Amino acid sequence: MQPKYKRILLKLSGESLMGNKNFGMDADVITQYAKEIKSVVDLGVQVAIVIGGGNIYRGMNEAQTGIERAHGDYMGMLATVINGMALQAGLEKAGMFTRLQSAINMEQIAEPYIRRRAIRHLEKDRVVIFGAGTGNPYFTTDTAGSLRAIEIQADVILKGTRVDGVYTADPEKDPTATRYKTVTYQECLTNNLRIMDMTAFTLCMENNLPIIVFDMNSPGNLARVALGEDVGTLIS
Repeated sequence: MQPKYKRILLKLSGESLMGNKNFGMDADVITQYAKEIKSVVDLGVQVAIVIGGGNIYRGMNEAQTGIERAHGDYMGMLATVINGMALQAGLEKAGMFTRLQSAINMEQIAEPYIRRRAIRHLEKDRVVIFGAGTGNPYFTTDTAGSLRAIEIQADVILKGTRVDGVYTADPEKDPTATRYKTVTYQECLTNNLRIMDMTAFTLCMENNLPIIVFDMNSPGNLARVALGEDVGTLIS
């Protein structure tokens, strides 16, 4: 079968790597994600990934920690590189070729982020992992995901979450909540559907980049999304 999307940016949260743990990483989750990503690489899809760092460090209240926001954001960026390295190891163990690029120079462990080089890696069927966010404080990894997706001319952002799409209300709290199959950018703003932070969302809207929110933990879902099946919620 021919995939609907040729080049995707997969956005994962750092917390997703924890599995059932309270902190750090679960090797089984990394193995499962590697299997899912390999399934779309085998379809001929070019895959780039942005992963958060919340399983290692979450930006905490400055009043509580004494760490100023910008300093804490840089700590969070380093956490995303650790997660990127872990995911890279899992992907390579599953038989894929990868490159880890960092927005902050750390040449011993990652290439510097260079847009044209990233695109060339994708054209050679390497999975490219973008670490260290945008390299700037005050921006989330959602914004990094949107920015990188636009820069590499991805066809879509796939936002892997614990729920199978965008709902009218929180499905974990409200049993009457229903899933949107499709929703427009404007409807998201009007109904205050918090899909990404506003900076990330606005970048996608202004550049007409579709977003699909789907359940990453359901086996086979990533391939189904790539093939264009009715999985998750399409925002466009």
